Amino acid sequence: MDVNGKLTDTTVLVVDDEPASRYAMGTVLRRAGHEVVAVGGGAEALSELDVRLRKGHLPDVALIDVHLPDMSGFELCRRLRERPHMAGLPVVHFSALSVAPADRCPGLDTGAEAYLTVPAEPEDIDAAVRAAVRAARLRADDQALVRRLKLLSETIVTIQASRSLHELADAAADGAARLLGCPAAVFVLDQDDELYRGLCRERTSLALPDEGAHREVAGLLRRLTRWQSGVQITTVPAPLWPAGFFRPGVQHDARLTLVLTQDGKVPVCLATPTRGLRRIDPENEALLAQLAHATALTAEPLLMYQVERHVALTLQHSFLPRPHQLPELPGVDIAVRYEPASQETEIGGDFYAALRVGDQVLTAVGDVVGHSLDAATVMVELRHALRAYCLAESDPAALAERLDQLLQHYHADVTATVCLALIDPETGRTRIANAGHIPPLILSEDGSAEYVKASGPLLGVGLPHPPPTELVLAPADRLLMITDGLIETRGTDLTVSMEQLRAAAVGALPGLDALCDTLLACFGRDREDDVALLALSLAN
Repeated sequence: MDVNGKLTDTTVLVVDDEPASRYAMGTVLRRAGHEVVAVGGGAEALSELDVRLRKGHLPDVALIDVHLPDMSGFELCRRLRERPHMAGLPVVHFSALSVAPADRCPGLDTGAEAYLTVPAEPEDIDAAVRAAVRAARLRADDQALVRRLKLLSETIVTIQASRSLHELADAAADGAARLLGCPAAVFVLDQDDELYRGLCRERTSLALPDEGAHREVAGLLRRLTRWQSGVQITTVPAPLWPAGFFRPGVQHDARLTLVLTQDGKVPVCLATPTRGLRRIDPENEALLAQLAHATALTAEPLLMYQVERHVALTLQHSFLPRPHQLPELPGVDIAVRYEPASQETEIGGDFYAALRVGDQVLTAVGDVVGHSLDAATVMVELRHALRAYCLAESDPAALAERLDQLLQHYHADVTATVCLALIDPETGRTRIANAGHIPPLILSEDGSAEYVKASGPLLGVGLPHPPPTELVLAPADRLLMITDGLIETRGTDLTVSMEQLRAAAVGALPGLDALCDTLLACFGRDREDDVALLALSLAN
């Protein structure tokens, strides 16, 4: 468009079977500043458009005679509208024969922009062509904006569904790249100056900056966010893009869209290269700012969750002894394992315990219902309460009753499951109380494995607990206690999962550690819940 608001650099396809008429129309259009491509019929026009489509530059408008030898101008327009990549090409029909008002209707009904009666003044022809091009470009701009807004909303939904900062950064980078049609990276700086970065998937085969550049980016974000808030857009020389990332031997500066939350604690940066890319128009700039803002708002709760998860893990690790920290328990061998849920899942309240009660050994595996720091805190209370109660009481059913009362009194809205086993190493006599938990699995020397028939209500509901189930462990038997996080899978019946566990346990190598490691290898990867295992046998 020139300084007078007129469109320039437009290409007009003239379709007319009369050579003299084609020449005259082409001359008028060239004098008005248009580039002209002239063809003699409908089939030739479609062939020319196919060639130009493959090259990536269709004409801006088609000026089509109504009376063509192989098909009418109306039919040619209809065929154009049926082709997805040509449907937006504006069409102006013209004719020297069909001049009645009714003659214009078929052309307009097929989607043409205008109808010219020739001969016409050059100014009229030029004005009709320019009006058709302007209308088409406005429609294309509106459609493009709708597509970008739709893409923005889809990207925001994906961002808000992110379960980790790494996933968030990758989703935002992909969305920014699709919005702008160029590579993009996203950086999120947490409260501990840990930098999370994501790169659009189209460029994953190329490396991100090295660790030195990584530190520089973190420092850059710290400097940019100091005493700042809201949305900032700036261009800076920064090592966000390695030399040669876009073009061999070329180092690109980064155009940064920086967003801070209101408290200024969660800086999020969307970065795009500046060199060799056309200037981002205001509409795209506004969309990019919206995307960055949505990313920052989503990052804040993820960072809060990350802190809570770290506290919960620290709490669990502080109170769940490692295998080498277990107390001396004469007469039994014990192996324990604890695996927290995957990084995208909240910490639960799984626990295990192995305690000496006089000449006997009390083992427990339990799970506080829920996934949060609160669940981990209640887990610690239950475990400490069990340690205190067993100083005066050894009967597993009585201990389950006391733990049930504790939850009802102090945590009325919390429930938990627990399985308690009291073992006499001298005789192998074992008493088991099960409060809503998966029952223990007994693996015998002959290769069989059976679940103990022990059940009872879960803790916190105030129902009476049945007497403990009694059995005798043989010297070669192995007793396995787990939390349901090991085998529970959404959409799979628990009885099916328990049978799969039984089969895997039977196939494990001898020994307690081998049993635990085999089961974790079979079931413990990428679980949605914490996993606790305790295996024991009578000492030789």
